Amino acid sequence: MDQSVPSTRPATRSPNLPAPRDVLQLLKPITWFPPMWAFMCGAVSSGAGLEGRWWFVAGGVLLAGPLVCGTSQAVNDWFDRHVDAINEPDRPIPSGRIPGRWGLYIAIIMSLISASIGWLLGPIVFVAALVGLAFAWAYSAPPFRFKESGMVGPLVCGLTYEGLSWFTGATVMLGAMPAKEVIFVLFFYSLGAHGIMVLNDFKAVEGDRQSGFTSLPVVMGVEAAARFACTTMAVNQIVVIGLLALWGFGWSALIVTASLLAQIAAMPTLIRDPAGKAPWYNGVGVTLYVLGMLAAALGLGGYI
Repeated sequence: MDQSVPSTRPATRSPNLPAPRDVLQLLKPITWFPPMWAFMCGAVSSGAGLEGRWWFVAGGVLLAGPLVCGTSQAVNDWFDRHVDAINEPDRPIPSGRIPGRWGLYIAIIMSLISASIGWLLGPIVFVAALVGLAFAWAYSAPPFRFKESGMVGPLVCGLTYEGLSWFTGATVMLGAMPAKEVIFVLFFYSLGAHGIMVLNDFKAVEGDRQSGFTSLPVVMGVEAAARFACTTMAVNQIVVIGLLALWGFGWSALIVTASLLAQIAAMPTLIRDPAGKAPWYNGVGVTLYVLGMLAAALGLGGYI
């Protein structure tokens, strides 16, 4: 009579479940930095102290970066899985490492967690989280699919990644609506971020063309799109500089001006080879852009 012997082999993960490392790659941690930075700028621009607000700040950073931004990445990868099969076949979904409909399930679960954290942070933050989640889904999912428009898609990203995150940071610190000066500055930095988002389209020109996406590099050509992106970033920073000077934040205006001049010096390199130099400009020009954001926030918060 055969007797069963307990197996000494370690339990393995079900082949129907995605590995944690693949889920993390799906959520694209590298994309969390812009909204987390914008959230920090919002907190600084409020001028409020951190006393008694640490948990709110930690929750807000979690909400802006890993949760809402992570949700947007999962939603985008699920609805773009056919495009990614052309542009980035090694991504978790088209490669099969996120099997079945798990990409969609992860996006839904992340949305529910994000809304719950927003609720815990207060009514204004809850509404802001719902707005961010709505745009995250509308950006990639039908029937809206804003990303198919080279103008609307980057605008939505700029308003949510930068503007909404900045607004949330200020609101978390104040427990109320931020000052009108803060709202004006975050709005123009959000519009300028439209140009930053256009830079991300250079890597997917062929896939966008085959899929019928009207990204600006596809519609305008890569050089014209690069010029448009640079102009968009520069013009909105000029407006911010003027507003800061008008309101008496002279040091902030001076620092943002220096940052803009350095960006302008780097722009010809980008324009000469947009597809090849977009990653380089993201490292140089965009870094200068977000440092200018912080300088503006420090002025609005009364720190410089």
